[in-house]
Amino acid sequence: MQTIVVGYDESEPAKRALSRAVELAAAFGGKVVVTSVARAFVPAGHGLGPFDPVDTLEEHDEQLRHAAAVLAEHGLDGEYITGLGEPAHEIIRVAEVRDADLIVVGTREPGILARLFGLSVSGGVQRQAHCDVLIVH
Repeated sequence: MQTIVVGYDESEPAKRALSRAVELAAAFGGKVVVTSVARAFVPAGHGLGPFDPVDTLEEHDEQLRHAAAVLAEHGLDGEYITGLGEPAHEIIRVAEVRDADLIVVGTREPGILARLFGLSVSGGVQRQAHCDVLIVH
């Protein structure tokens, strides 16, 4: 197991996922790639490009700095990627580009709307990934 991609958003499930990825990387001598993805919503006006004023890229950069501190505590180097788009798709894209052996994501109990509309990031990763996926509860 050479490359492990972690979807990270500083939620408790994501923190557990990062911890599990750290354990696996240490055990197998692998590399950890952490990505934090800001959702992109298309504005009504033309020519402005996608953005979400609530979920900024700067906030995701900060989340990745916290993840880097966790890896540093365990003596691991990592790669950190801030993404913009639909989180499951972007996590999978990073895994494909980095030729990952494993994707690790956390999960929380989805609400009724999330289940009905398939809005679970971990579920989307599980259904679409082309490598193994570990969903940490």
